[in-house]
Amino acid sequence: MVIWTIANQKGGVGKTTTVISLAGLLAERNFRVLLIDTDPHASLTSYFQYDSDQLPVSLYDLFAEPAKVKSEIEQVILPTEIPNISLIPASMALATLDRVLGEKEGMGLFLKKQLTLLEDDYDFVLIDCPPVLGVMMVNAIAACEKILIPVQTEFLASKGLDRMISTLSVMKKSAGVSFKYCIIPTLYDKRTRASINTLLLIKERYQEKVWNGVIPVDTKFRDASLQHVPISIYAKRCRGVFAYETLLNYLLQAEFY
Repeated sequence: MVIWTIANQKGGVGKTTTVISLAGLLAERNFRVLLIDTDPHASLTSYFQYDSDQLPVSLYDLFAEPAKVKSEIEQVILPTEIPNISLIPASMALATLDRVLGEKEGMGLFLKKQLTLLEDDYDFVLIDCPPVLGVMMVNAIAACEKILIPVQTEFLASKGLDRMISTLSVMKKSAGVSFKYCIIPTLYDKRTRASINTLLLIKERYQEKVWNGVIPVDTKFRDASLQHVPISIYAKRCRGVFAYETLLNYLLQAEFY
């Protein structure tokens, strides 16, 4: 089972879009995919037409009320209408976990331990993170093999990237392990100087850690979200799908630094 965490300490950079797009392509290749929504805003959960306020159980219960789900991660997995894709949903209550569990010893590895119970059930796990460093992001990073960092090709987003890399450095010192990661330039518009210059800046600063391609601006992403399906189902031949197919092929073959 391969586990990828999609994270950045800035919102609006394409994290959820990356999760859904990669999941759709993996599912089409007949891989069994589990998506985990760790963001209290529950955008990934909503994408698959689940109302996070109406769910009987969610990821929150696994962390804060394990007795409610008998401490079994299987109890919080939901099906989706997309073949080969399942979901562990989020709820707004996740926002309280830092206050409830922030000081509790061992909570940073809780999700990693839970996922070992699913090793035979899924080929890939993709974890969508909130843009805030806390219990959820720490768990997501500790649980994965590789971290995908989408970054919008815009100056302020590049500052969020710097914070994310600093966070990985701090966690490395604390845990004594290195984290493999790949920086993914997103929302790239070759018509604008801002996109061009920011992409050059990111590549100059992070060099081989940056994927050599880009995810372009494509209105088909928005249209696909309105239909609640991955873009590869909605518009198979659009440039956004081509970009994510290229990225996926790279991720399946590459060893990150």
